[in-house]
Amino acid sequence: MYPDLQVAQLQGSTLLLHPQHVLLKTGMAADHAVLVENGQFKDVGPRALLDSRHAHIPALDLPGKLLMPGMIDGHHHLTQSFGKSLAYGEPSEIFRRVWVPLEASLDDEFVYQSAKLAALESLRGGFTTVCDAGTRAKGEISAVANATSDAGVRCVLGLICNDGGNQSTPEQRAATLQVADRFISDYASHAMVHPSLAISIPEVASDAMLHAVARRCAEAGIIFQTHVNEHLASVERSVVARGMRPLEHLASVGALGPQTLIAHGTLVMPAELMLLQHTDTAVSYNPVASAWKGNAVAPAGLMAAMGIRFALGSDSTRSDAFRLLDAAEAAQKFAFAMAAGDTSAGAGWTWLDHATHAGAAAIGQGSRIGEIAVGKQADFLIVDVDTPEMCTNIDLTWDLVRLAQRDQIVASFVDGKLRLFKGWPVDWDARKLMHEVASAAHAAIAKAPIQRLHPTADAHRARTVAGNHIYPARGDLQ
Repeated sequence: MYPDLQVAQLQGSTLLLHPQHVLLKTGMAADHAVLVENGQFKDVGPRALLDSRHAHIPALDLPGKLLMPGMIDGHHHLTQSFGKSLAYGEPSEIFRRVWVPLEASLDDEFVYQSAKLAALESLRGGFTTVCDAGTRAKGEISAVANATSDAGVRCVLGLICNDGGNQSTPEQRAATLQVADRFISDYASHAMVHPSLAISIPEVASDAMLHAVARRCAEAGIIFQTHVNEHLASVERSVVARGMRPLEHLASVGALGPQTLIAHGTLVMPAELMLLQHTDTAVSYNPVASAWKGNAVAPAGLMAAMGIRFALGSDSTRSDAFRLLDAAEAAQKFAFAMAAGDTSAGAGWTWLDHATHAGAAAIGQGSRIGEIAVGKQADFLIVDVDTPEMCTNIDLTWDLVRLAQRDQIVASFVDGKLRLFKGWPVDWDARKLMHEVASAAHAAIAKAPIQRLHPTADAHRARTVAGNHIYPARGDLQ
């Protein structure tokens, strides 16, 4: 039996770790060691070499364990996560009927609490970084920034810059951009929160604002986020209003480029894929969102082959990185690969890469995180791979995509600091927060002008058993 790890062994500014496996950018490595010091990876390489180099540092053996980069959630809505079960069975564009009304009803205290709970869920699921697309909640965005920092997750935080469309005035646009500039300045050097600007969907901003926000992001070296080509309805509205599809609209105003991250991109034509490739625009591929509330699956396998940068995103559905990996592969197989006789569908490593270093690059953090490499911030997981499901592995990389589970995560580190041990924070009371959010969530949902179109599972069962599932009897016509 291996000795049980203790929290105290993993705390400290310097750690020399001896895992059984290390996931490097190039793949799995055995007999390697990793030195973590002052929040960074200071040395990575063959175990004997590092032991010789750092003989004064006691090594911590981690038999049966994998040390891997923390995974990246390339698209999240932190202040929506507590209401995720409202999405079940709903048709597309749920944001119009549920998310916008829900977020608009939240006060700063509940924004903080719900965002912190979402950050905890992400950490428990193996994500050490989340890219938040911006909240429509009232109040200061600092409530979200404080929540993620206090929870211990790294966050690329979007500030929404919607100005309402082409009817907005120059004064309105100037005021919005002034807030954006202050936000960028306030978080420019923050250790854990990295600023981003966002426009919810192109149709809710003027052409001038789309151009200005994308340009500001390029100049500041941060990312511009927007939801694009996700639903048929939004594509058709864009064609009616602008004579162009949303992605074409962005291109026409100069809002595509290396600074831009489009969410979803599920409805893309060949010419639009070429546009993404030509402009080096990044995409968040959100396979669970496609299953829950989308119109299609983004052709991520083709994007990978074309060199289009993309991250995997949860879209606040469920914050479980290993299940997201599985969904990323499965969605591609069902939507594209099976019809072409492609039995590989990315060979596992494609999805793991885009959940780690390639995902970090897509959200503008490739120079900082995403891999176990000297000089990168020490955002990583210690994963138990000595389990009944994985003890006979012959392809550990692919096993992580298809077999691994979040309960195998022993420890989660962000910025070199132990944040979770066996799924729970080491320095704050998660259960207290859970109870606070649970007690307030139903009241927040009840007071928001939400329109749900699908009954709960129990109500649906009762209707189906009663035999009037499709056409409920109308009492007024009896």
